[in-house]
Amino acid sequence: MADAVTSQTIIDGQRNAVMKLTNLSDGTGEAAVTKVDASTLSGAPTTVKVEKIHYNVQGMVATLLWDADTDVRCVDLAGDGCFDFSRFGGLTNNGGAGVTGDIKLTTTGHTAGDSYTIVLEMVKDYG
Repeated sequence: MADAVTSQTIIDGQRNAVMKLTNLSDGTGEAAVTKVDASTLSGAPTTVKVEKIHYNVQGMVATLLWDADTDVRCVDLAGDGCFDFSRFGGLTNNGGAGVTGDIKLTTTGHTAGDSYTIVLEMVKDYG
């Protein structure tokens, strides 16, 4: 078996994108799975800036990664809460060489029955 995961695009406008990510784990977990593919968003932005993250992560840690030649940790999520990075323009991909603009996700400490729901509010960057 595998974890039951979904990625739902809620908004994919000219400037903004909002995605909802879910997982109900069977204990398998996820390892550097692409969750946001910038090139498939409307307008094909170069990258996205993460302005807000709403999350409920139970029994594991969900780590968002900036995709690059060597992935760079963006943020670790556990428990529930909201991060608001909009006051300074959002989190940007600082992955260095090979930056793709994509966001990946890895889970650690997962066991059967653990779960997450993550909503990402993003601004598209065409630079």
